Amino acid sequence: MSLQQHLPVLLVVLPLLSAPLTVLLRNRTLAFGVVCAASWVGLVISILIWQQVQVSGTISYEIGSWAPPLGIEYRVDQLSAFVLVLVSAIAALVVPYSRASIETEVPTEQHYLFYTMFALCLTGLLGITITGDAFNIFVFLEVSSLATYVLIALGQNRRALLASYQYLIMGTIGATLLVIGIGFLYLMTGSLNLVDISNRLGDLNASRPVLVALAFITVGVSLKLALFPLHQWLPNAYTYAPSSVSSFLAATATKVAIYVLLRFYFSVFDHTIIFGALPLQAILMALALAGMFAASTIAIFQSDLRRLFAFSSVGQVGYIILGMALNSVNGVTSSVLHLFNHGITKGAIFMLLGIVSLRLGGVQLSQLNGLAKRMPLTSFAIVVCGLSLIGVPGTAGFISKWYLLLAALEQNLWWLAFLIVASSLLAIMYVWRFVEVAYLQDPPADAPPVSAPPLMMAVPTGLLVLATVYFGLDTDFTVGSATAAAELLMGVAP
Repeated sequence: MSLQQHLPVLLVVLPLLSAPLTVLLRNRTLAFGVVCAASWVGLVISILIWQQVQVSGTISYEIGSWAPPLGIEYRVDQLSAFVLVLVSAIAALVVPYSRASIETEVPTEQHYLFYTMFALCLTGLLGITITGDAFNIFVFLEVSSLATYVLIALGQNRRALLASYQYLIMGTIGATLLVIGIGFLYLMTGSLNLVDISNRLGDLNASRPVLVALAFITVGVSLKLALFPLHQWLPNAYTYAPSSVSSFLAATATKVAIYVLLRFYFSVFDHTIIFGALPLQAILMALALAGMFAASTIAIFQSDLRRLFAFSSVGQVGYIILGMALNSVNGVTSSVLHLFNHGITKGAIFMLLGIVSLRLGGVQLSQLNGLAKRMPLTSFAIVVCGLSLIGVPGTAGFISKWYLLLAALEQNLWWLAFLIVASSLLAIMYVWRFVEVAYLQDPPADAPPVSAPPLMMAVPTGLLVLATVYFGLDTDFTVGSATAAAELLMGVAP
């Protein structure tokens, strides 16, 4: 076998092996080097896998040469390949960024442990995305979650411990519900392989145990992806975690959970039944709209920028779920697109806030008067990313919202299209709060000059900000991949 055939397993094994190695080395510089190398090699592998899927279609990798469904299978199709590129790219940028950002946020003696937990979190997220086994989704979910609880608790504010504890409680409940749902599926099919479960369900999709499984999986995963009103853990987690952790989680963790929901709804269950014969479509649309409006409204009244953009994330998740609930190729395309576009946008925003916090000591709006004069490039970049959240043309956020509007209009849901546009006006309001203090107010008279951010923080952040604009102009990769994934999930021939 050539090395290329083993790329799926190497993608998970590399960060998994780097975690214990960092503990053995117990040196922050060596730990950084190991995890940074693993993340960048992982990005290369993800791109190679994505290219292979475009050429030859879905990849099936048998673990231990045991053929599925008896053995565990790693399975990469258009959707999982796209999400793997997102997770790997964000990790490859956040690790160098964290080198400087954790200097003032995490005690020096804990730096190597930070990289250990980061590697485990990355392992879990990649494993969730690439595995074709339902129980292994749960296992990798727990690996990433346990590492995330520690990463959040490393925040310098004592409230980080409370945020970590809240996430632990909510995350444990979500994981428990998920594994119960998987148990019901195993009870009905005798299999844990996702493709095999789908084949065996057949006419059982409408049976009571399968519907119970659907309910447990929906609620369990919704807790992980912070669907309103199950989002209570997210604002504190994003606000009090170290800057690099907030950036990584905002860009990847909820997105991978959304991937899991997409996978179960469209690859395992019969989506024509769950969205047709059941009231699930109406429920998801109602919760998505509630999140879009309620969370965005709450964001307007926040005084801490991290918390403001954390509530913004809950609202943006609403757009993704709304596209999914429309149960059409354009709807699912908008969900997959926004999963990617919001990931890079929100990752960039939290990295920018980390730079501001490093130089000014915090990101309270009261501390940011005249920021545009003191940190002009950083302020401009925050505005650019804010425009992407609003959905202004020329940014990545516009593309996904455009497809969401198309999905609503093709079903003659004019009222829904109006609500999508109206919710974007709320995004204008909370982005304007930053513009107002940064550009329309003068800095304090005694404010000292602000030095340029460390290069290790500036370069990765700049690349993500540029990506937010680039993918709003050149959509070949994002729209092409998202459309192919949506057609695959909906069972439509390309």
